[in-house]
Amino acid sequence: MTLNILMGGEERMPLLLPLIARENPDVLVLQECLGWEDGERLGQVAAAMNLPVTDAHVRLGTARPRPSGNRYHVAVASRLPLRSARAHNDAHFIGHCLLECELETGTEPLTLFAAHFDSHHENLRFVEARYLRSLLAPSTFAQGAFLLAGDLNSLSRADPYPVDLADRLRRAGLDKYGHPPRFDVIDELEGFGWVDALRRRPASSRWVTARRQRGAEVIELRTDYLFASPRLAERLLGADVVDVGAASDHHALTATFTEP
Repeated sequence: MTLNILMGGEERMPLLLPLIARENPDVLVLQECLGWEDGERLGQVAAAMNLPVTDAHVRLGTARPRPSGNRYHVAVASRLPLRSARAHNDAHFIGHCLLECELETGTEPLTLFAAHFDSHHENLRFVEARYLRSLLAPSTFAQGAFLLAGDLNSLSRADPYPVDLADRLRRAGLDKYGHPPRFDVIDELEGFGWVDALRRRPASSRWVTARRQRGAEVIELRTDYLFASPRLAERLLGADVVDVGAASDHHALTATFTEP
């Protein structure tokens, strides 16, 4: 499961923790973990999942500082033991943090990329997508188990947007997707071979993860994704959007896979 918790969760932790406990994911990816350096809220998440607070099960990927000084960290909590974790946060390539984890499955390892792409411009996010590509040998990716989860701040041309999306975005003053809106990042990921779990096997008709209102303009978007490598996608049972209510300004996204 992946979820952007909005500015560290703040006073919404009493809503977020029961949600996490109810969904009970095997692997959880959280974005915007501001102020989590002391480990308190990461420990609360681990407790909600009945996990020990050890490096074998929870990791905080340290984000690079933004001009404001804020660090939008990425967190991973996993029932599967974490063999290793590496935070990619070079400001030349990464907007916040790309946390690369290797998970022990009992058979072949699973490599997870927990992501939060830049929110400002498609060009910056495209650099992140290309950086991710540089980490993966095509043959290894094609044959291995890889998962990309997070808030990519990007649009997919496969989602059922209205024909007047460009006009709506312009009226709302939402500039980060471009005018007209661009789909370069998701095109790049899918061009490499990543499979969009929600589009490959949707468990319902739900697809919106971010509903934005600017004045009288209301726009429904999906910026959160779970992508699988081709071989892992063969084991996909289904993916769905989970309504989180007032717990965040994003809805969660889940995907279920069969055992290897």
